[in-house]
Amino acid sequence: MLSSPGEDPRNPEQPPEPAEPDDETVVCSRCGKPAENTPPTWTCSVENGRRHYFCDDCARANLRAIEGRLDSSWW
Repeated sequence: MLSSPGEDPRNPEQPPEPAEPDDETVVCSRCGKPAENTPPTWTCSVENGRRHYFCDDCARANLRAIEGRLDSSWW
């Protein structure tokens, strides 16, 4: 759907997604490593409207794919 210039393309009835998961343990989408809070060194990627978090080790191992904006299913 295209929007007019100056028009907000988001659905006004749908609230924006929170920046951090509420009271949930964050888990690496690649290896499953849990974290109490989202560490600032973890990587967050939004793919198809869904947030994916990656631990330091997984992010380092796949840095080129992440910078190339490949979906995590490709790496």
